[in-house]
Amino acid sequence: MDGVMALGPCGAAIPREAWGTVADAVPVELRLVAVAARGDRGAFARLVDLHQRTVYGLCVRLLADREEARDAAQETFVRAWGAIGTYDPVNPFAPWLLRIARNHCIDVLRRRLPAARRLELDAGTDRDGTGALDLPDPAAVAADDQLAGAQQASAVAGAVAALPVHYREVVHLFHVEHMSYKDIAATLEVPIGTVMTWLHRARARLRERMREQEEQP
Repeated sequence: MDGVMALGPCGAAIPREAWGTVADAVPVELRLVAVAARGDRGAFARLVDLHQRTVYGLCVRLLADREEARDAAQETFVRAWGAIGTYDPVNPFAPWLLRIARNHCIDVLRRRLPAARRLELDAGTDRDGTGALDLPDPAAVAADDQLAGAQQASAVAGAVAALPVHYREVVHLFHVEHMSYKDIAATLEVPIGTVMTWLHRARARLRERMREQEEQP
């Protein structure tokens, strides 16, 4: 949808301090969704303002490419605008929107993989049955600075980037976006228990990776 999104370089057109939090904006958000569902592009543009940082952050986490993430975030909002009439206001808006972003990013990842690996991605499981695929992710993401102090940020970023895709998702949504288990489960379309298991395993892997790095001479 032309004119909906105005992400600048690296998705930082609007200063972060100007965004506020999604939680603070929920009452306003519900009104905007209702108006947008009636075809008001201005109301939808304000929803983009509220959520584009979160959507872009998830796309970066999954795709590990800032330019691809910007394109994916743009496509997410285009798709959300087209489907806004199907949104059920009984449920939170953010998980609905992030689910659109996630599904699109999974499609992008699927196109990167050979046919055999696409089947594994569709199944959402790896060979050990943990439900977390190891996908190539060479880039470290600056948002990981929120997971550690400044001195450890680079090491933590690398450790998170090395996690399987499902683990990266839960780490990002929980530690960076501060979403609840319930909302993460709604976003990823998995049970809350699965979210808790993935987060536990992700933390364990991060601790192991950080311990290995500390032991290196």
